[in-house]
Amino acid sequence: MVTVDFLSAFSRLPKLIVFDLDFTLWPLWCDTHVYPPFIQKNNTVYDSSERRVDVYSDAQVILRMIKESSKIKLGCASRTSAISVARQLLQALNWSDLFDYTEIYPGSKTAHFKRFHELSGIDYADMLFFDDETRNIHDISKLGVQCHLVEHGITLNLLKDALKKFQQQGRIHEYLN
Repeated sequence: MVTVDFLSAFSRLPKLIVFDLDFTLWPLWCDTHVYPPFIQKNNTVYDSSERRVDVYSDAQVILRMIKESSKIKLGCASRTSAISVARQLLQALNWSDLFDYTEIYPGSKTAHFKRFHELSGIDYADMLFFDDETRNIHDISKLGVQCHLVEHGITLNLLKDALKKFQQQGRIHEYLN
């Protein structure tokens, strides 16, 4: 089992880690692949058609580990138009309370990140972002957020690589200043 000790290997950590939802934390679009209401049976979530709702295998471990660290805030950003479905799914998965900041609405992810910055006071350079869409990575990186493309769902290896890069980027910044 991965624990908070995983994070102690890094001398510099982001203050806020933000995850997209669809095809980043779960392998579906919540506006077309699942139908509320959701029910939980034996630690498994099902939609109204009794279809099991899966998440990527490392997603829960990653979210809980980050939340337990108490050093890092968690956010989710989704451009879905199925706002209530996304929120209901987060609730059914028992993930709602894990996120310190939740921005779920259509439009540019830039608006989501401006809101994160406004609410948290955290500089963009102290944020880390995971998303499966190149356009979102492109837009958010312009703000100074370190972004990582998620091609097959979030994994511990991807998180580890991103944290290494974040740490190295901080060392370069310190050297230049």
